[in-house]
Parts: sequence; structure tokens; C-alpha cells
Amino acid sequence: MPFAPVLHSEWLKIRTLRSLYGSLAALLVVAAGFAALAGTSDTQSPDFDPLLTVFLGIGPAQIAAIAFGALAVSSEFQGGGLRQALTAVPQRGRWFAAKAVAVALPALAVGLLTGVVSLLLGRAALGEAADGISGPEQVRAVVACGIYLTLMALLALGLAALLRSGIATLSILIPFILVVGFVIGDAADGATDYLPDRAGQIALRSASDSSLGPWAGLTVTALWAAAALAAGAWSVRRRDA
Repeated sequence: MPFAPVLHSEWLKIRTLRSLYGSLAALLVVAAGFAALAGTSDTQSPDFDPLLTVFLGIGPAQIAAIAFGALAVSSEFQGGGLRQALTAVPQRGRWFAAKAVAVALPALAVGLLTGVVSLLLGRAALGEAADGISGPEQVRAVVACGIYLTLMALLALGLAALLRSGIATLSILIPFILVVGFVIGDAADGATDYLPDRAGQIALRSASDSSLGPWAGLTVTALWAAAALAAGAWSVRRRDA
């Protein structure tokens, strides 16, 4: 079967799952809510970063992106859904690629929208304190926001395909992202910069003491996502439906 109808089929599945719409809506609402509260930040602090403050909501909002990616594929392992999908599309690699694209496109669209909304609300809330954010930094942050959230959704999708469970995926990724980087902290001597969340969010800062640049950080996150997708594709190809 050609790729286009397979992609269309997977897109229709995503459209029919209300929980996935809820995840994307939560992503936008959470990020926008934090951006609207940017004005409560201590702008006189020596560590104040106006760009990071504007996009501070991306940290908690990424949980919704992770849930979107995990639930999009874990739903296939319920009620024999994967067996039916592979009966219609025997080329397992093609099916998995279509699933990944069907997740990536709406995640990217909502991620970019989230970036724009966060920027507008955050700048309005900060007022003059946001004047130090340059035009190129704003464009970079909005684009990086969309890419980063998409990569986190794909990371979750790959892991969910490997584990065959959305709950297991969320139980691993959410504590990993919310806890591990803070627990390791400075004791890791910069190793936390190479965690998927820490690396990708470098692009949302005006300045960073990381050894990685904004785009290099996103590349690191992309490598994590690629590894998870490769593992998920292997699982789909090799294991029984």
C-alpha cells in the first residue's frame, strides 16, 4: 500500500481520539498560563533571563506533548488494534513511519502556535523587561519551541512502541524529565546538558553556560528521539502484534 493512504488512515485515527486533542489543548493552555504569569518574575535578579521567563511554561507543557506521543501509539495495543492495522498494512515499517508522521505534524503545528502565544503573552506580561530580547532570539525560540515539543512527542512515541504501554512510558519519561536532571545537578559536570529535555531547551534561553549551542542542543534531543523511534520500529517489526 502507498504511503499516502497509510498516513491518511493514521491521521484519521488521531482525529477520532479525544484524549489526544485534550493533550494538545493542555500543552497550549499550560504554556500560555505560565507566559501570562511572567510579569511576577524578579526582573532585578542577576540570573534573570527574559527569553527563558517568557518560555518557562514549556517545561511543564512538554508533559502534554509526551502524553500525546505515548497515547497515540499505545492505543494500538488495546483491543487488537495493532493486529488490524498490520493486516491492512503488512509493511510494518511503513505503518510505523506513517504513525510517526501523523503524530509529528499536529505536534509541530501546536508547538509553533504555543511558541507564538507564549512569546506574545510573555512579552506583554514582562513589559519593558522584555525589551532585551532581540528579534532573532524571538524567531529562534518560537521555531525551537515547535521543534522541541515535536521531538519530545516522538521520543514518547518510540518508547511507547517499545514498551507497548502508554502508562509505562509516562511512568518512565515524566519522572526522568522532572527529577533526574535536578537530582544529578552540577555533580554531573555538565552531563545533564545532554539529557533530552535540558539539551532541547537551551534554544529557549538568551544566554546559557552550556557547552552546547541552541541548535546543537536540539540536535541532541533529536538523537534521543531517533534512538527511541529506532527501538520502537524494531519492536514493531520483530514482535507479534
